[in-house]
Amino acid sequence: MKALKPILSNLRLLNSSLPLRLTATRSLQLTHNHHQVSHFSPYTPPLLLLPFPFHDLRFHQKRHFSSKPNSIVDLVLTNAWSQELEHQIEKCYPSLTHETVIYILNQLDNDPQKASCFFNWVSKKKWFLASSSLCNLILRILANNVTINQFWSTLRIMRKNGFFIDRVTYRSILEGFRREKMNKDFACLKTFFKQMLKENERHIVFKKVVGVILGSEWSDEVINELVELKIRLSDSFVIRVLKELRDCPLKGYEFFRWVGKQSGYQHNTVTYNAVARVLARPGSIEEFWSVLEEMKSVNHELDIDTYMKITMQLVRNQMMEDAVKLYEHMMDGSYVPSAHDCCVLLNAIATSDSSNYDLVFRVAKKYESAGDTLTKEIHDGIHRCLTNAGKFDEAENIVKTMRNAGYEPDNTTYSQVVFGLCKMKRVEEACKVLEEMESSGCIPDDKTWSILIQGHCAADELDKALLCLSKVIEKDCNADAGAIAALIDSFLSQEKIDDAYKFHVEMVRNFSTSPRQCTYEKMIENLLGIGKFEDALDLLCLMRKHMYPPFNKPIVQYVSKYGTVEDAVKFLKAWRKGSPRSHSAYLHVFESFKAEDRLSEVKDLLCKYPFQIRRRKKVSEFTSLCEDSDAASSAT
Repeated sequence: MKALKPILSNLRLLNSSLPLRLTATRSLQLTHNHHQVSHFSPYTPPLLLLPFPFHDLRFHQKRHFSSKPNSIVDLVLTNAWSQELEHQIEKCYPSLTHETVIYILNQLDNDPQKASCFFNWVSKKKWFLASSSLCNLILRILANNVTINQFWSTLRIMRKNGFFIDRVTYRSILEGFRREKMNKDFACLKTFFKQMLKENERHIVFKKVVGVILGSEWSDEVINELVELKIRLSDSFVIRVLKELRDCPLKGYEFFRWVGKQSGYQHNTVTYNAVARVLARPGSIEEFWSVLEEMKSVNHELDIDTYMKITMQLVRNQMMEDAVKLYEHMMDGSYVPSAHDCCVLLNAIATSDSSNYDLVFRVAKKYESAGDTLTKEIHDGIHRCLTNAGKFDEAENIVKTMRNAGYEPDNTTYSQVVFGLCKMKRVEEACKVLEEMESSGCIPDDKTWSILIQGHCAADELDKALLCLSKVIEKDCNADAGAIAALIDSFLSQEKIDDAYKFHVEMVRNFSTSPRQCTYEKMIENLLGIGKFEDALDLLCLMRKHMYPPFNKPIVQYVSKYGTVEDAVKFLKAWRKGSPRSHSAYLHVFESFKAEDRLSEVKDLLCKYPFQIRRRKKVSEFTSLCEDSDAASSAT
């Protein structure tokens, strides 16, 4: 707190007498002494306003365990893998669909050893249908220290059978290897992927097919060219082409339709799922739903892995209505999304650009109609959406329903109300809720305080935000990166760049906070904008301590345009502490000086650096360039 005082004092904030106990215009009634709700929103289904019914266990079992996927999942999850279990599965389930295999593997995600056993067993069956999506799924599950040998074995078999690891799976696994410090596997996978890409390039027919389709609009001429290529159609080939056409989904759809009409080839669940992934986007959503209807008519279903990927794709494109419709579609099928999937969708709706909170009730109602009781997390999802939309009366109704279900308001509940009020710029009411929260014995956490600080900043109340931060520090809480970013943005919006810099450094050095990478970058750019090179360099060094990648480009540009050789030396020394063996920063500086036609500075810099740097081929080229420039000047 002492270290923060100079900043507050300089900004004349310490003597501010700002009321922290504000008179609320309306209590949100979130205290434990709850009252009778007298107003129900017309948007709230009656089911959600009553205590949730105790569902008869027999109904629950009928919905979940009499169906094939869930019953076999239950069998696999509750028994150790053995020959006896294999015989039992074979006896009860003579064959499994592709969708069922994917569903089971998703349920075994946290048990890679059992997933490996199941996959090895199922792979030997005559009825087993291999696919690229299935192989990529098992690779994601096996990519850990426990089953790394199985991972490499599966990858080799997959490659032998013509299946390839896709880019999304590759990047996900590579990041996992990096995070777990599996350096050898990290390097091997990078090499494997590069070799795989080269092998793909040898598939001339595949490249020609994609080239023909992308080359012009779909027409009889395109079809004739495809026929002339005499393609040997296989599921693997069709999926690869569809993936390549993902940025032109309607062309992918036409290709899918054409393939289905070819003699000797028939679409199956694998290719239907593949085209569904391609079509689930704004320009082709009607075709997506038509494919789903067609799948239903021929007894195929979306597998759970495809469902999750499509849902995230729809969410990214803000297609929330379609995401909810797809959830309802899946809940009526065999491969029911989990409670976690339901929470993910609710949270996506709550944080989306759409204010259509009716979608949240549709999701919750569909979940409950399947025989499940709404969990605390699902209640939170509904509540979050209502508070985000500013529907606080309806949110109170959900709190009452939560209580009837046995869930008392907690930190999450209060934080969501605080966030919603701050979003509506009703910050005084948000402060009142925080007081109610504390008086009820629910201690605000870092996240709650951060939301309130961000709310003050959004309302252009920097003074109050800083006082709120002081209170956070007094309570031995931590200001998170979101709060720091909001405060710095407020400083910058008032053109108080020096104050923003002092605050940033103070919070890092004296309170051990970790600002976001983008916060550092924004500060560095603003400091350079007012000629504060030394301060920008200071932040660059702090960035390295937080293990962020160096933000060198704007500093190099500044030095080459306005700086001196000494400035360049300071930058290179600071940079060299993080990357002592690399010479790339030297090249950036030299090239930038050259672009500004400052070759004399390049020459001076070259003289100041060690022989091992100067002897590098690209660096030595600058030496020759400087000598030629000197010779030309002398001749003149």
